[in-house]
Amino acid sequence: MPASGRSFVFIQPNMAKKEEKKSEYGAEDIVVLEGLEPVRKRPGMYIGSTGPEGLHHLIWEIFDNSRDEAMGGFANHIEVALLPGNRVRVVDNGRGIPVAIHPKTKVSALETVMTTLHAGGKFEGKSYKVSGGLHGVGASVVNALSVFTEVRVHQDGGIHMQEYARGKKKAPVKKVGKTDFRGTIVTFEPDTEIFKEIDFSWNQIVSHLRQQAYLVKGLQINIVDASKYEGKLDLDEVVYMHDLELEVPSMTFYFDGGLVSLIRFYNQHQKPVHKNICYVEKEADDVMVEVAFQYIDDISSRELAFANNTYNMEGGTHVTGFRTALTRRINDYARKNNYIKESEDNFTADDVREGLTAAVSVKLREIQFEGQTKGKLGSVEARGAVEKVFGEALGIFLEENPEDGKAIVNKVILALRARKAAKAAKDSVLRKGALEGMTLPGKLADCQSNKAEDSELFIVEGDSAGGSSKQGRDRKTQAILPLKGKILNVERARLDRMLASAEIKALVVALGVGIGDVFDISKLRYHKVIIATDADVDGSHIRTLLLTLFYRYFKKVIEGGYIYIAQPPLYKIKRGKDVAYAYSEEEKFALLGKDTSSIEVVEEASEAEEAEEAEEDTKGKKREQKISIQRYKGLGEMNPEELWETTMNPTSRVLKQVTIDDAVDADRAFDVLMGEDVPARKSFIQSNAKLANIDHAA
Repeated sequence: MPASGRSFVFIQPNMAKKEEKKSEYGAEDIVVLEGLEPVRKRPGMYIGSTGPEGLHHLIWEIFDNSRDEAMGGFANHIEVALLPGNRVRVVDNGRGIPVAIHPKTKVSALETVMTTLHAGGKFEGKSYKVSGGLHGVGASVVNALSVFTEVRVHQDGGIHMQEYARGKKKAPVKKVGKTDFRGTIVTFEPDTEIFKEIDFSWNQIVSHLRQQAYLVKGLQINIVDASKYEGKLDLDEVVYMHDLELEVPSMTFYFDGGLVSLIRFYNQHQKPVHKNICYVEKEADDVMVEVAFQYIDDISSRELAFANNTYNMEGGTHVTGFRTALTRRINDYARKNNYIKESEDNFTADDVREGLTAAVSVKLREIQFEGQTKGKLGSVEARGAVEKVFGEALGIFLEENPEDGKAIVNKVILALRARKAAKAAKDSVLRKGALEGMTLPGKLADCQSNKAEDSELFIVEGDSAGGSSKQGRDRKTQAILPLKGKILNVERARLDRMLASAEIKALVVALGVGIGDVFDISKLRYHKVIIATDADVDGSHIRTLLLTLFYRYFKKVIEGGYIYIAQPPLYKIKRGKDVAYAYSEEEKFALLGKDTSSIEVVEEASEAEEAEEAEEDTKGKKREQKISIQRYKGLGEMNPEELWETTMNPTSRVLKQVTIDDAVDADRAFDVLMGEDVPARKSFIQSNAKLANIDHAA
């Protein structure tokens, strides 16, 4: 493989003619993948990725089948349990997957559903009026990507069971016992050949299933984490593990309030602008529409979108309909009540969305998503239905609740004024050419490369660290931007105030992407933006402030995978002429060895001591072995060579990439940690204190 990363194929001249026949394209070259082979060959096409998101998508697929039973009124209790050995067990008290012989496949309907793509009860609409998706691939995909799958169907007084391995049945469906229960139990174990790392996130599962409980009124959802349980689990004799009352983490969710309860949950640490939550649930054009919203005293917006109870991270047609109706109705109400004069412009969509917490849910018989992972709704009829139903309901809400209407419009007017002030501040900077990159900040030591994919920006704390890193860097590809002290907390700061901060302005200019409505991710000047702060409390605070800035105003930079956190060493350990670095307490003790009783450990050897040791070495004298341990508290304590070797050298450094696993939960976390609700922050710290990594040396 050449250094450039390109690969080449060389054909010897005398072999060219012999290869001509093989290059012909014939019927024999068509590869037919049978059964579930396509899923194993290209898993990303069906679950998005083989990383953490794809791994958890397996749970959602099985859960969605149980939830669809609940949406149809056939079930009211679902349990998701993590078991030892990376297994997951999902139980519902629905009708149970049919086990009779399928007229077309001539095998059990259960086997057909579990081993055949595009086989299920959701295509013709007879069994399910509404479902999470019509692809019919959920259970079979999970089966294909699992090294073990077992399905037990409790139906008509009997328990019917079938096992599978990597999508293929081990034996026909058989009856294994009697039962008074009715429902389905699916247990699966993801295949390590597909998923290189299997680590289910309890928090991610809880967050997702809590959301689902809000969306299906009257549905009880149990979650049990028995993954580390060391006792015996005789699951053949139990339906719901929750009934065993094991001493393991577990949670139960049940809500009757629907989306109103969901809005209250997300706004629990916020200050509402108006008292009443606007809510509507109504059908239009064969689309069931449910919408709830409330404004809070904040500058960001939160819009949660669902289609057939599937969370649509990227929104879709239903969100478009909601935004259109919201903007139109608030403008109509404001003009009717003289909040906007005839000579003034209308509120924009950005104005009316500031401080908004909203949930939009639609249910359709025939549904279309853009992609198998269902991140964006594509059904055209959803837009018109939401626009009609919500538009009418919002008009009535504003007329019947004049105090709420006044508070909402005043909030939007404040957003409009702030937008104009921010535009003026931004235009002022643009006129000076700063955000266009024509004048880079003086404190930035830029790199020589003009290729973003090769360039790195180190954001370092203080002039001392800035000086060392500027001397120790690779000038061709590494740029250094030192920041002085703690930057502004932007959690509740508007754009005009932000751009008045010299430190933030310098960072915005250095990135090159612009900000606000002129943000353009394609103009990012560095494809690695590395936050390098000291290993103490102040360093952690500065890192948090920077992450808040990136999350609130440069989220696409995080989503693009461009933000990293440097991991400088905690200790420099010198034994004679040998030098090693430890990045944790565990590494330090490993380098020191188990038996250090005969070794004199000094916190840091002085220059005189080092000279004495060197002199003894040259004279061949035997001396007591000494180990020098230097505890780094800041990057400024390192000389340029040390900084390059430990933190900046691409071949030896350690970087942590910043990702957003769940945007909604991340949003709530920033609200609690960086917002103005002090009691909520205190409660969070007390609840999570035991999980903190305390650096006693800091």
